[in-house]
Amino acid sequence: MEQRIKNITKILDDKKAIDIEVFDLSKDDYLVDYVIITTTLNEKHGTSLLTYLKEDLKPLGEEFLRVEEESGWTIIDLGDMLIHLMTKEYRDKYSIEEFLEDLKNKKD
Repeated sequence: MEQRIKNITKILDDKKAIDIEVFDLSKDDYLVDYVIITTTLNEKHGTSLLTYLKEDLKPLGEEFLRVEEESGWTIIDLGDMLIHLMTKEYRDKYSIEEFLEDLKNKKD
């Protein structure tokens, strides 16, 4: 799992994604074990990041179970991991990281 996360975050970082955050929810009651959230420069950048992830990860055996694309937010479901590619506006509006932190804190 650690190598998978490194592969994903490296691709995102190399392709200029901003504020990449990884949440380990493997010990929490959530639908996946890990969530990666990053900010895109704009909608086209989000689409490009999705393409780069597919091109680089599929040969490594990564399976993209589902991809949901909206104008400023793309959600990639890898089964045990979700990747959120969000414009700054969407990230500020939905504050997913706050929700995930609250989820982790409720367990403590």
